[in-house]
This record gives sequence, structure tokens and C-alpha cells, in this order.
Amino acid sequence: MVNSTSRQAAAPAARGATAPPAEPDALTIGRRIRHLRTQRGLTLEQLAAAIGKAPSQVSLLENGRREPTIARLQAVARALGTSVDTLLSPQPPTRRDALEIELERVQRGPLFDALGIRPVRVGRSLPSDALEAIVTLQRELERLHTERALTPEEARRANTELRADMRDQDNYFPQLEIVAQRLLEDIGHRGGPLPQRQAGELAAHLGFEIHYVPDLPHSTRAVIDRRHHRVYLPSDGLRGRSDARSALLQALASHVLEHDVPRDYRDLLRQRVEANYLCAALLLPERDAVRFLRGAKEQRAISIEDLRDAFAVSYETAAHRFTNLATRQLGIPVHFMKIHESGVIHKAYENDGVRFPTDALGTVEGQYVCKHWTARVVFAVPDRLAPYYQYTDTSTGTYWCTSRVEDSPDGLFSVSVGVPYSQVKWFLGRETTARATSRCPDESCCRRPPAPLAARWAGQAFPSARPHASMLAAMPQGAMPGVDQTEVYEFLERHAPVGS
Repeated sequence: MVNSTSRQAAAPAARGATAPPAEPDALTIGRRIRHLRTQRGLTLEQLAAAIGKAPSQVSLLENGRREPTIARLQAVARALGTSVDTLLSPQPPTRRDALEIELERVQRGPLFDALGIRPVRVGRSLPSDALEAIVTLQRELERLHTERALTPEEARRANTELRADMRDQDNYFPQLEIVAQRLLEDIGHRGGPLPQRQAGELAAHLGFEIHYVPDLPHSTRAVIDRRHHRVYLPSDGLRGRSDARSALLQALASHVLEHDVPRDYRDLLRQRVEANYLCAALLLPERDAVRFLRGAKEQRAISIEDLRDAFAVSYETAAHRFTNLATRQLGIPVHFMKIHESGVIHKAYENDGVRFPTDALGTVEGQYVCKHWTARVVFAVPDRLAPYYQYTDTSTGTYWCTSRVEDSPDGLFSVSVGVPYSQVKWFLGRETTARATSRCPDESCCRRPPAPLAARWAGQAFPSARPHASMLAAMPQGAMPGVDQTEVYEFLERHAPVGS
């Protein structure tokens, strides 16, 4: 299992206002000092005298309004006959202290300010039942506020923030690479592609049995039963997926990374990115993938198809993994797109200056790609077996892309990897003569119909659009968003061992 520090370093996590910190904060330390002082029958003045400070300074310390130094904590620990480790315990000393700390945190946060609520003095004069009632009401208020925030706008903001975080670190998460390396070492993986057999051995190493079933809930790809240490996977060919390892490894990745019910949309996206990343890092181990790609770069023959074939993964997985390693390990800035046949962006990443279409909030997902870009042109290419290469002149420069169309239960998607013109020398397919010009976001490029056509049909057409579920609910309701919880529980009940 990866510890919380590793998880936090791997990717940013949205934290709720009342979530307890992984490390002690000034409020918790202050309450613990006050608790130990009163336990030992010392007054504020006596403790202050013992550590050579004014009572007012000790009061600030106990109320969590001053960050204690190590020297101050050592002095307090000696005066109270305890250890610094005890003072630094992240757990509040009593239930009452836990409630006081929670209320103090919220009152110092943005929620009360935004609602114009005057803070309550949190002291011994506040009855415990009143404190309990206030904290309960505050939690419900926060829940309703969060629920109201789960809108398409919130989803778009979360996507935009996450993509910016990924760009800042070149889509490379070293902590997850370390986790993958340790897991592979644990099962004796000696390098190269991860066989299906060793994927199963990893499940066993983590304490899980694999069960293939015909009735997996339709809203899931895999289900982990933590009580009975089982992983359930579909027995019907993993529902059209060619790689039987992927669903298993993603489920195991969420277990290893200690994912729990997402607190909000940002947390949901973070979990998905982490699980997908760790899965890819297991299927294409960093050491072997980097060695392969550096060799290809030396030969000026980098190919996503070759990476796919060398590690026996899907084209999309190979493309994703290339974006993880391209900049940090090869010095190549890159962009990636997964585009639906309708032209809508499903996934996107860039750190090479390419200009994706965005809405007013800076969101890329859900926007239409220019019809002249490689990711759109490839749908009209008759040869689906060969990769398609194209140069595209854009407002931010010329980019070369390689693209391939893949089928899925949700329709056709193109998966594309592109680089600036200065980097194309490292890739196979650079000799292509296919070239296009994109003037987007200028509407005259491909959004506005030609004048004769518009004159003939303006006012005479009224199409009925096909709405996407995401237009109505950015984050499906329920403990696990997008999953039918009742169906999952009924499934686990059906498959639980007899007598359990």
C-alpha cells in the first residue's frame, strides 16, 4: 500500500473543509497542550512561567493562533512531563476537542465568510450539546453547498485545473513510478511487457482472488470486494476490450493508492488519473519503456505503433504512456488527443504550445476540434490498418501528428500524438506529404458554412441535437459517481461466499 504522503505527492487532491489533516496543525497541537495542562492541574500562568513566556503567548498557542516552533514544543513537553511526539499526534485528545477543532477550522475557512455567518466563540462556556448541534448543521450546510457545486461548470473547472497541474509536471508522476516499480519487484517481474500471468500474481500478492462473472454490474468495469478480498471481472471478453489486464490493474491500482469515495469532482478526476497512470506504469515499466524509446530516438524512429507492439498494449495506452515519458525522459514536448467521430474532444493534454479549442472557462473537453486537424482528418482515411501522419499549420506554429482510429462501444475515436515541427526529426512518418492549414478559432476556417450554402439553407433547417448526459449532470449522484450502488451491492450479495 502507498502511504498518504506518497499519494499527496503523486497528484493534487482536493481537500474538504472539515477533512482531518494527515499531519497535526496548530489547532490540534494547541488543544492537546491545553488538555495535558488541565490534566496536570496547571494554570495558564503556571505553564507560561515554566517555559519562560507570557500567558498571552501560551493562550495563542493553545487556541491554535500561533504555529509552535520545535524549541517551543520541547519546552512545553518538558513542562508537562510528556514528549514532543505526543504533542504532535494528529488525533484530537477528546471528542469535545475534535468538535471544537472542526468548528474552528470551518469558521476560519471561506464558507462562513461567503454566507455572512458571524463566528461563534468556541470556548468552555459553549455547552457540548450546542457545539454538537452547530457542527452537525455546519456539515449539512457544507454537504448542500458541495452538492450545489456539482454542476457542469464545476466539472469544467476541475478538468481545467487538473490539466494545468498535469502540464506543470509534464504529465510525469515520479511517486507513482516508484509505486509501480516496487509492485513489479514484489512479483519478480524481470522486465519487458507484463504477462497476464503476472497481472494475476500481482492480485494474489495484494491478497485478492480473481473471479470472472457474467453478471458484472453494467456501470462498472471491475468490482473489488474488500470484505472477502475478491476482484470481479466480466467473463464476456471484458466487453470488447482487447487487453484483459487493464481492468484488473486499474482496480488494483485504486486499492494500492487507497482510493475511497470521492469527496468532489476534483477528487474523482484525481483518482482516475492516478489509477490510469499506475496501470500504464505497470504495463509499460518506466525503465524498459525509456530504454526502448531512447533507442528509437537514437535511430530517429520513434513510433507509437512500435511502442504498442513491444509491450502488447492498446494504441491508446501506448500513446498515454508516451506522454508520461516524452518530456522528462526524452526532452520532447508533446500533445495528445482522443476525439470522438463527431469531432468532440474526449481527452486532451499538451505541454508543447498547441492551442486546443476552449470555452470561456478554459475547458477543452467537450469542444470541437478543427476539421483540418489530423485527429479529424483521420476518420476519412480509407486505410485503417496503417498509421496516418500529417503536418498542420496553426496559429501557434506547425505541428506534426500521428493518429489512429479505434472502435469502442461508444463509437469511433481517434487517438493522436503530436509534436512541434522542431521535434519531428525523431519520429517515423516525418516524410509524409499530407499537410493542412487550420485558422481556428477563426470561424471562417471550418465552423461557418460557405456563403452560397448558407444562403440556400439559412432558416430552412432545424436539427435535433443528440444531448450528452454530461450536459445534465457533471457528476452523477451516489457514493461512487457514475455507479449504480444498489446494483453493485446486490451483485456482491449474490457472489459472497456461503456463510460469510
